[in-house]
Amino acid sequence: QVQLVESGGGLVQAGGSLRLSCVASGRPFNIASLGWFRQAPGKEREFVAAILWNNMAFYADSVRGRFTISRHNVENTVYLQMNSLKPEDTAVYYCGILSSGRYTVTSVGEYDYWGQGTQVTVSS
Repeated sequence: QVQLVESGGGLVQAGGSLRLSCVASGRPFNIASLGWFRQAPGKEREFVAAILWNNMAFYADSVRGRFTISRHNVENTVYLQMNSLKPEDTAVYYCGILSSGRYTVTSVGEYDYWGQGTQVTVSS
């Protein structure tokens, strides 16, 4: 059974930083591709960043240059380092694992498992 557990969310002032972690189990991690999405109240879940099994990374325009996604295969963990946070980054952040054979990393429907989410709140 695939499980994803996020952590690292919290309350931070604008301009601050947070690092989110997502520990995955139940699927060989070194060949898995994972992504971070976020969902604000009343809005749809939106793509933030993704990292493929070969370490190729993708970012939403809204976070490029401020967020960095990375992975540690030995620890079965994917990270999202978030710098220069803005109030509009406030959302629940979810980690997802891309379905086998899927490559459209920006699409929610391409992911077959999700974590429970971690709340990020950025105050102005």
